[in-house]
This record gives sequence, C-alpha cells and structure tokens, in this order.
Amino acid sequence: MAGLLSGKVVCITGSSRGIGRACAVESANQGARGLILHYFGDAVTEAEIRTLQEEVEKRFPECKVATTPGDIADPATSSKIVEVGVAAFGRIDVLVSNVGICPFAEFLTMPHATWERTRAVNLDGSFFVTQAVANQMKSQTPQGGSIIGISSISALVGGELQCHYTPTKAGILSLMQSCAVALGKYNIRANAILPGTIATDINKEDLSDDAKREAMVKRTCLGRLGQPDDIAGPVVFLGSDLAKYVTGASLLVDGGLFVNLQ
Repeated sequence: MAGLLSGKVVCITGSSRGIGRACAVESANQGARGLILHYFGDAVTEAEIRTLQEEVEKRFPECKVATTPGDIADPATSSKIVEVGVAAFGRIDVLVSNVGICPFAEFLTMPHATWERTRAVNLDGSFFVTQAVANQMKSQTPQGGSIIGISSISALVGGELQCHYTPTKAGILSLMQSCAVALGKYNIRANAILPGTIATDINKEDLSDDAKREAMVKRTCLGRLGQPDDIAGPVVFLGSDLAKYVTGASLLVDGGLFVNLQ
C-alpha cells in the first residue's frame, strides 16, 4: 500500500508493547515494506512479539517482519539488530530507539543498582543502537535515514521518584541533537520525541492511584492521558520524507501538559 513510509524499512527497539508496538503497527499501516522488531526476550515479551508479528503479517501482508531479542544495555544486542535487519531487508531507513524503564524509587534510599540499570537500558542502550544503525545508514546505498529517539517530557521537568529516570531522558534528547550535527553529512536525520503521560506499562502502577490519575488528566489541555498510538503518528512523520528537512528537533507530544501552568 502507499503511505508515508512506503517502501521503507523501520527498526523499532522495545517493540513488543506500548509505544513501540503502536509504532510498529502504524509503520506497517503507512506502507513500510519491512519491520525489524527488537524485544527483550523473556517469556512475556516473546509471546507479545509473536502476536504482534501475526497481527502485522495478517493485516499488512506486503510488510515483512524480522524479530530479534536481547538486552539493549548490551552493545552486542544492537550489533545483532543491524545484522538481522540487513540480512532480511538489505538496509535500514528508520530507527525508533524506544526501549525505556522507570522503576519508581525514592532518591535518598535508591540502590545504586537501580540507577545503573536505568541508565544502562535507557541511555547506554540508546547510544549503542543509534551508533550501530547510523553506521549502517552511512554505508548503504542510497545513503542516509532517520533516527528517532523516544525521550520524554521528563527531559524538561523533574519528578520526585524519577531522579534516576529524568537524566536518562534528558540524555536521549541531547544525544539526538548531537547526532544531528554529527550525522547530517551522511544524510542521516536525528530527532527526539518527548511524550507526556502515556498510559503504558511503564506507569501502570503509578497511575493505578485514581486521585493521581485524575490529577494528571486535569493537567492536560486535552483532558485525557495519551495512548501509545498518539506517539506513533509523530514517529511516522519524522521517519517520512515529509520531515526531510527536520533534524536536531524535539517534538513534545503531551496533550498540552507542559504548557498548562494554571
């Protein structure tokens, strides 16, 4: 089918659920010819990725799917993602660096292991996969591609139980800005998306508090929390040729949460 991503190969990390899953489905809907779907690889994500693959291949038979598991904090995982993707499709046109964790924790009593794991997954993992895919984008013909880092509104504001998380998301924003500078000469664009409060597994427990959930809803201009597919549309835009002169940008997708100070 024709679409904004017609003929493109899209690689998505952390694609088994939430934002990553929504991006996979919408990329196929927008005409991507191939999806490289990374997932963690435990029993739960293994089952989730199989249902996603079945959904995509049933609904969008023109779109082929390659999958690969692994801990994104291990640089070998990123190398494997590129290897699997190139073997299946010959190139990678769009990377959505999406993996993220946020084990909410008090700052003063936070174990150092919690900080280290959050940083390793969110920031180190984004660096590793961006570097690996950018090298592929540089070497392929035609050269270039689009890299999209999923940052967060938390890159701009603080959170009492997020002293380990917010720095990683600020780091992803900064990584995309610098990569835009470093990679533009290879026709590689790099941009960040900053989701607001999106109803996913990462904040499921936090939002189970009805009073807190209602307060978060009231803070938005649009009067609702975000859904994963609210992020998929902006991802498709930045991956498409409509955004061919957009690099180093940050797109806040938060329903007006950030600007609603009153």
